[in-house]
Amino acid sequence: MTSETNAAISLLSAEAVRARAHRLLALGLDGRLPHFRVDLARLDKVADRVITLTRAAYPSLDVPFHSRWRHFVYKGDDRFATLVAKASWKDAAARARAEFDLAIVSVFLDAGAGAQWHYTDPKTGEPVGRSEGLALASLDMFAAGAFSANAKDPLRVDAGKLAALTSDDLARGFQVAPDNPLVGLDGRAALLRRLGDLALSKPDVFARNDSARPGGLFDHLLADHGKALAAPDILVALLRELGPIWPSRLSLGDVPLGDCWRHRMLVTADATNGLVPLHKLSQWLSYSLIEPLQRAGVTVSNIDGLTGLAEYRNGGLFVDAAVLELHEPLRILEAHDVSSELVVEWRSLTVALLDKLAEVIRARLGMDAETLPLAKILEGGTWAAGRAIAREKRVDGAPPITVISDGTVF
Repeated sequence: MTSETNAAISLLSAEAVRARAHRLLALGLDGRLPHFRVDLARLDKVADRVITLTRAAYPSLDVPFHSRWRHFVYKGDDRFATLVAKASWKDAAARARAEFDLAIVSVFLDAGAGAQWHYTDPKTGEPVGRSEGLALASLDMFAAGAFSANAKDPLRVDAGKLAALTSDDLARGFQVAPDNPLVGLDGRAALLRRLGDLALSKPDVFARNDSARPGGLFDHLLADHGKALAAPDILVALLRELGPIWPSRLSLGDVPLGDCWRHRMLVTADATNGLVPLHKLSQWLSYSLIEPLQRAGVTVSNIDGLTGLAEYRNGGLFVDAAVLELHEPLRILEAHDVSSELVVEWRSLTVALLDKLAEVIRARLGMDAETLPLAKILEGGTWAAGRAIAREKRVDGAPPITVISDGTVF
């Protein structure tokens, strides 16, 4: 293995995301970042917002993990639980594979939908937008067997079916129309096709106990870790096994780096100089695979080893609350490419600030990382606070910074 390959692999972890985010935050606190100034004194008011929303939603502070499973509950109706009640999986492992299938596909379809798109829920007739709408649409496609190659076993995702998925297939399932456009439709479909192709090409990972399917990753994790693993191990497996599916971005030593970008102020003495890993969708997926593993009897430890998510609700919270302010305020009127240094800086600072905010919230509530892990603060939480303050500031509830994305980042 070359030194460049080793350097690349070092970036495929939550530890790397966190370490480099805090390095950028330290530069920001010294006033040395090119795009944002940081005011930690304003974190107290952000903590007030988050705690208020958390207590309103979870008065006992018994907060579930931030994960895709929360979005399958619409107005108190747990749609996935309804599916489970009708399913007939032969054992816990079969159920876990199906849950991995659903979580992986649904999360990979969960990049920003855009303000115009909505999904008309067949059950209620109501329009549901953004992440919740994407969740219901993907769940309904899964329930209808849209990703299965076996009509008698609809609740599964087969690699061959994914590999043949078209943009039109996805458009039908997500009710896309000229007056209901979905941002990054083609990018999402292409991502799922690459996922299908990859699973077919790696039977040792994705077809250990069944035909090739994303859910085969469950068996792979158990083969490597047994009935106990740490949450960051989930992320490492996702990044190493699924890395090639991401659109052509940065690579190092022939290793695709995924959600990893450049920032001139992140200086190191090795081949990773200037590289800032974020791995937002993969970490969102890691959080979403914890519960299926637990339901299958696997012990998942060190959940706080994962980081906060570098996405526009958490990041928007810090911008709208003026914890982060642009050196050039008028740049907020521009649309920025996801690879731009401004966006990389914003996203990485978001990760570090979520750690700082978690410390404030835990101190206020008399809790610690064990009783209130970051996964619960996000759910309680920062994501809802980011959405709420966006609605206060802007009629359409859009994030404060507009990011041009292909539907595969956030």
